[in-house]
Amino acid sequence: MPERVDAHDFPHDALGRAVPYGIYDLHANCGTIYVGQSADTPAFAVSNLAHWVRSEMRERYPCATQLLIEADSGGSNSARSRVWKYRLQTQIADPYGITLTVCHYPPGASKWNPIEHRLFSEISKTWAGCPLRSFDVMLHYLRDTTTQTGLRVRAHLVSEVYQTGERVTDDELATLCLEAHTVCPQWNYTIRPRPRSPEASGG
Repeated sequence: MPERVDAHDFPHDALGRAVPYGIYDLHANCGTIYVGQSADTPAFAVSNLAHWVRSEMRERYPCATQLLIEADSGGSNSARSRVWKYRLQTQIADPYGITLTVCHYPPGASKWNPIEHRLFSEISKTWAGCPLRSFDVMLHYLRDTTTQTGLRVRAHLVSEVYQTGERVTDDELATLCLEAHTVCPQWNYTIRPRPRSPEASGG
């Protein structure tokens, strides 16, 4: 049966704000959606990636030491964001010893990202015409998304509050072990784990 809905959607009528951040594992054909409740910031994006690395990546690829990230050029994983790069270094590369290669799709070209037509498009089909009246309902539709080719989707509700306005200084940026590629260096770069000091390693 069709559900009665309002003709217009206003923030003050909502029960909360849902901020989805998606990760798609092309090899495993598995998507993971983190649903935040505050701001779509670089800190939010990297926290989700770090959770994925220590859970799903370790589960499927326990011996992996490198990770390729294909991302949009804007938003919380912006190619120009210092916070994004700094947190990739401090929250993933350094603590897990993983070399990160990041390739951003140029502006206007993110539609070629597999996450768009293999994950988000299928999610849109699953909840098409279904009012998202609560976080539980949203998570249900996300987890219920499948395809004949075997797509599976995991979904997590993130309760942490992320603040906007975070800054990374020139001195902090200079400490990153970041190498820009020769081809389109503004969009392609590699972040390697920094050597641990004897004090940090217990030596």
